[in-house]
Amino acid sequence: MKYCDFNGCTTKIKRGAYCDNHKRSRESVMRKRAKKSVYHNQNKPFYNSKVWRNMRSFIYERERGCCQRCGFFVFGKLAHVHHVIPIKQDGTLRLEPNNLMLLCPKCHADEENKDNDKKIFPSYFKK
Repeated sequence: MKYCDFNGCTTKIKRGAYCDNHKRSRESVMRKRAKKSVYHNQNKPFYNSKVWRNMRSFIYERERGCCQRCGFFVFGKLAHVHHVIPIKQDGTLRLEPNNLMLLCPKCHADEENKDNDKKIFPSYFKK
């Protein structure tokens, strides 16, 4: 027997890491997994492909690591490659260098929401 791994819990358990009071339910784990796959669900295989990684590197090198809107130097996960014409509209342009631009996270959010200013939090703006 051992103690529950939850901080400060003195309940003894036979197996596992947590007692019944601190165990996460299977439903909450499944909900969390479902939330992760919300963004780019249809295009996920494309964004994980070697062709996309090579194109992303090409765009980064072409712009010398600087955001095309504000000029801020970005690297790693902060370097977002934005499709000017989204893949949903025209899938043939997804690897066209002239359709891709390097942006920092702030400018990328601005570009994504340029047409619809209230796209990020639509429920907040409803009256």
